[in-house]
Amino acid sequence: MLRLQAWVELWGARALDFLSGSDKDGIYHRCVLAALDDPETARLLDKREGVTRDAVLERMRTVTYHRYATIRCPSLPFDEAVEKLDEIQDEHERAARETQWNWRVVCSLIVLGALAVLIFGGPFALLIAVLAAAAVMFTLFWRGSTAWFNLRQCLVAAALGVAWLVQRFEVGVCAARWGEDLQERGTGPVVADLVRHLLGDDPDSLFIPDDYEWGLRAPRAPGYVVENGARRQLERKLTHLEDGTIAVCGPRGAGKTTLLEQCVKKAGFGVIVQAPATYTPHDFLLSLSVQLCEKYMRDQGYDPPEFAQLSPVRKLLRRVRFQAKRLGRWSSFAVPAAALLVLGLSASVRSLYEQYATSVSDFVRTHTDAIRDDVIAIWQGHAVVASVTITFGGIAWWQARHAAWLPRMLGRLWMRGIRRIGLLLAWASAATVLLDEQIRQQALHLHRTQPEALYQTVAYTGALMAVWWLLRLARDSGVEFPLGRWHVSLEKIFRPLAAAAGTYLLLYLIDNPQTHTLLADPENPLRLAGIIAGVLVSKAGDWHPQPEEPELVTRCRTHLYRLQTIQQATHGLTTGGAAQILSLGTNHTTSVSTVPPNYPELVEEFRELLKYIAAEKVGDGKTVLIAIDEVDRLGADTEALAFLREIKAILGVPLVHYLISVAEDVGAAFVRRGLPHRDVTDSSLDDVIHVQPSTLKESRAILAKRSQRLKGPHVMLAHALSGGVLRDLLRYGLQLREIQDKTQSYELTHISRHLILEELAETFAGFRTLLSKQQWTHDTSSVLASFRTLCGYLRDPCPCVEADMLQTLEQFAFYSEGPRSRPVDAGDPPHVPADPDLSSEARQLIDEASTYAYFSLTLLDIFSTEGLERRTQLAAEQGPDGDPERLADARQELGISPYSARPLIDTVRKAWSLPLGPTPGGRVPPQAVDCPRHRRPVIE
Repeated sequence: MLRLQAWVELWGARALDFLSGSDKDGIYHRCVLAALDDPETARLLDKREGVTRDAVLERMRTVTYHRYATIRCPSLPFDEAVEKLDEIQDEHERAARETQWNWRVVCSLIVLGALAVLIFGGPFALLIAVLAAAAVMFTLFWRGSTAWFNLRQCLVAAALGVAWLVQRFEVGVCAARWGEDLQERGTGPVVADLVRHLLGDDPDSLFIPDDYEWGLRAPRAPGYVVENGARRQLERKLTHLEDGTIAVCGPRGAGKTTLLEQCVKKAGFGVIVQAPATYTPHDFLLSLSVQLCEKYMRDQGYDPPEFAQLSPVRKLLRRVRFQAKRLGRWSSFAVPAAALLVLGLSASVRSLYEQYATSVSDFVRTHTDAIRDDVIAIWQGHAVVASVTITFGGIAWWQARHAAWLPRMLGRLWMRGIRRIGLLLAWASAATVLLDEQIRQQALHLHRTQPEALYQTVAYTGALMAVWWLLRLARDSGVEFPLGRWHVSLEKIFRPLAAAAGTYLLLYLIDNPQTHTLLADPENPLRLAGIIAGVLVSKAGDWHPQPEEPELVTRCRTHLYRLQTIQQATHGLTTGGAAQILSLGTNHTTSVSTVPPNYPELVEEFRELLKYIAAEKVGDGKTVLIAIDEVDRLGADTEALAFLREIKAILGVPLVHYLISVAEDVGAAFVRRGLPHRDVTDSSLDDVIHVQPSTLKESRAILAKRSQRLKGPHVMLAHALSGGVLRDLLRYGLQLREIQDKTQSYELTHISRHLILEELAETFAGFRTLLSKQQWTHDTSSVLASFRTLCGYLRDPCPCVEADMLQTLEQFAFYSEGPRSRPVDAGDPPHVPADPDLSSEARQLIDEASTYAYFSLTLLDIFSTEGLERRTQLAAEQGPDGDPERLADARQELGISPYSARPLIDTVRKAWSLPLGPTPGGRVPPQAVDCPRHRRPVIE
């Protein structure tokens, strides 16, 4: 639909420019309007004061911008064509002025007279009239009559008029080409640059979202995966390792699950399983074994067995009902079709049978008698050589029962031979039409008596067949295109049209007198029967017996039955005399029930089964990969290591790669291998991949693929808040859209302010919950009260208290406990001594909350102040500390320790020229507005 709209707009613009002709100003004005209607430019209009459509249009009408836009697109061919058009027009007007007659009337009378002579007299009369007119004109010329001069000038004016039309067409073509070039290389870029110039500082900070952005609304939607260093490194290791176990470690939300899913999808045969929250190795291995067997059976084209909770009777009834529905649907088409075929071809088949039945039966009887005589001779011992030959033949046939070449050769002979025989029969039956003498005589008779009707019938029939064939091609193309909320398929549109065209073609052939006589040939039903028989015989070549179930599939099916069912067998024996009433009998019953495999046995069966599967898949050039995800959700690293210790028995299968998603501490334990500290990772893991948080460049690529409206400043904000963690990065990208919808503001300064304060409020609410679990006294409750006041400001802020909120936040952000790690400068806040009554846990929580407030205050100072692009460049000149990547580093450092994060934030603030202490006199809100809740003005 979008392509159709673009095509219509393109040709509409060409048509307007063609009609404009030499009006270059009109073409320029049209190109400016088209540039303003461009979606990327139109979405920026009316978002800031003074940036309107009329303002841009007025600027583009000035001489400076007109020249700047048109100088990019040379118009020399266009100007030459316009100049030549003006010359022809001047000559045409001069010729029209020199004659005393009206050249339009004279030329019209000449043309009308010529047409009248041609219509009523024919070409020969027109030739005579032209010769007569030439003789008259020559006589007038010889005498020097004024009539000749006036007539000549009228003809010259008419000829110049035709030349003017041709040149006008050329001018229109040149105008359309120049207008298209001007719109693409001239007004388009110039208008876009002018709009960005009028927007002022930070035009990319405007966040104008689309109505619906699927990439942000569906974080796990396929098609948005971006290559990163961890994935490339993992693929290299999988390529170089024949088998082994690789741990994938990293912080939660960094994309470990996505990485495992992509590797399993790319592998030739892969299974991904989730580690249980409360692990039991037996249940985990049982689930993995079931998934492995089901995956392999589906990969081979077999359905795994279903263990439905239904009685045998209900299963039987369901199967009977399903088969009855299939038989009913098949019969509803097969029975009427067979009845129609029998009715249409019965007479021809009966005549064919009566004609050849006797000779065929005599042939079969003769050869049957000969074969019978040979068998009797061999049986009676009269044909010794034949006896020896067939004996060796029987031995060879028995020996060939294990050879695969013989059934394969017979199958190929059947498929190729029967198909060619069927096609030969069908084509031979159709070719008899050309050899039928009666049809040939009828065709010659029609050609001699009604040639025009015959040619018309052939042409019309060919046209109908071409239309029917094109409709069938469109029906079978499989093309689908969106139309609003629906997806339109060409198959649904052209299927009834193709059927209607075929039906109309058949009816036309039946009703047409010329073709009706040809269709009425008495041998046509017999030919049709031969064609149908040939097609059916060729279709029989596609039949092949159902292949035997592979041994490994059977083994997987048996393994599934053993893992998921309890099998019980009962054998009974009853003995007694013939007379049941008088005899005595005994009844013996034996019950056998399978024992579920224990853990060592289950491990052995799993390894053996996986070894066979890997050998088969690797032989086909495929890789086998088992991915175990969510091991890091088991809890502490000791529990994860215990889980690895328990499932270590299933690792190390030849030709099989294992990928295990673990937490960072487990990966750190593996990195320390060879040191005095040793654990299960030394012998369980072969390598480790660290999935690090994404860099700012990778974050740009990730968000750019999911949303075209998130520009550089928005990505920098989301990257800083998330610390590069993929899950949080997508969440903040979506929150930007939510905040914009909530505030109805397009400025990053407003959106970032609300987003940072909302995140700060939610984080402080969590800290307050944790602080409530500590022991507080009357002397230490002031800290908790100050914390509650700040939480109240953040939870429901309003403009009239925003200054107090910022001042309180600033004081809390610069609060720190314990000895300071940097010297006290003149601008530093007064040191708050450690309160001995505070517990160490409470003091730790307050320091963490204070450092997070310090980080949030830094983001507020950077993103909620205008001139972000300029200040980013100035900060980058201060060295690595001014790199926006350091903001994400500080966010990551907050997850390690507040005491190491605070000095890092100090260096960032220095690079961005931000104060390292409370602002003297307090902070002023960035925008003074009236408070809608308390109805009082905010004093600036």
